[in-house]
Amino acid sequence: MTGDHYFSTEPATSADRRTVAFSVEGYDYSLTSSAGVFSADRLDPGTAVLLRKAELPGPETGGALLDLGCGYGPITCVLATRASAATVWAVDVNGRARELTGENAERLGLADRVRVAAPDEVPEDLTFAQLWSNPPIRVGKEELHGMLRRWLPRLAPGGVAWLVVARHLGGDSLQRWLVEAGWQVERHASQKGYRVLRVTR
Repeated sequence: MTGDHYFSTEPATSADRRTVAFSVEGYDYSLTSSAGVFSADRLDPGTAVLLRKAELPGPETGGALLDLGCGYGPITCVLATRASAATVWAVDVNGRARELTGENAERLGLADRVRVAAPDEVPEDLTFAQLWSNPPIRVGKEELHGMLRRWLPRLAPGGVAWLVVARHLGGDSLQRWLVEAGWQVERHASQKGYRVLRVTR
């Protein structure tokens, strides 16, 4: 890939900061975003569908949760707010996105339960009770599949992954690929052209 993308390691675009406000199940969030990160101006519609339709964790949820491709942290902040007994790992290749996620978690009083990391900074022996992702489809199929092959096997026994993918960007073909790779995949919900996939071993 060339040029400056939300999946660039260090975006060259000036950090033009702005605020993104949204609500999830009656809780209001106001997060700082910036140019050079994914969906900088609003809560991405796919992320909104994921947070509305998937089974969000609750206070009884423990262990480690993974927000894969965290961006500026909307999924991370929702998970950490709801799952007060869990630790949320916010993972992104984009350094600016990681910085924003850390700031947003700090401002919401969640920093003690959020670990922000580049992919290679996550301990190799760590497994996750849940994996959440609005995966970066635009990196290309090969890189996307490689990312999922790397992280899905790190689900703990009984763990679940929640993915959201636009139908027109290959949501149905991704579901087939996951099944062919040996995963149990349920199309949990469809809304506004997005598929919410529930993935287990």
